[in-house]
Amino acid sequence: MVFKPINDSFFQQPTISLARALLGKLLVKETELGTASGWIVETEAYIGPEDRAAHGFGNRRTKRTEVMFGPPGYAYTYVMHTHCLINVVSGEIGCPEAVLIRALEPCCGIELMYQRRGKGKKERELTNGPGKLTKSLGIVKEDYGRAMFEYPLFIAEGKEIGTIAVGPRIGIHNSGEAKHYPWRFWVQDNRFVSR
Repeated sequence: MVFKPINDSFFQQPTISLARALLGKLLVKETELGTASGWIVETEAYIGPEDRAAHGFGNRRTKRTEVMFGPPGYAYTYVMHTHCLINVVSGEIGCPEAVLIRALEPCCGIELMYQRRGKGKKERELTNGPGKLTKSLGIVKEDYGRAMFEYPLFIAEGKEIGTIAVGPRIGIHNSGEAKHYPWRFWVQDNRFVSR
């Protein structure tokens, strides 16, 4: 299959809108071993300055968060508990916002995903979490700052999805009132959603 990156104008929408619009789109990573991709089935929005759960809370600008202060459509990768996670930078320049990609439904390169994740895994376990999907696709911390509308790591047009479910984000217990914000979006009844 040949995939074509989406136009960079797609990323120029408010963060909450982008988190919803990414559902059904295809996340693609090309590596020397081959190409792997998956349809995005779960996202979380993080709106920096006022969002206690966000790395950019209070406009905190560090080497790690620097990419979020730039234009939308770039990869914000970081390591958490040994897992690399991928976010799509969103919002306006100077305002640190991003959308975490939480889960994918595998599309192509499934054999490659099994090589990276282990032959004994169930298909569902290949990409049903933010650390699992990056390992399956070969997304690494060094992908930080890549334009997600250019090869080799990009978003492509996807497919029609069903109903979008909305609820609070996951795993952000120490973030005050922000843990209740309904900024997690997922494809209802999709078996690859994280939980």
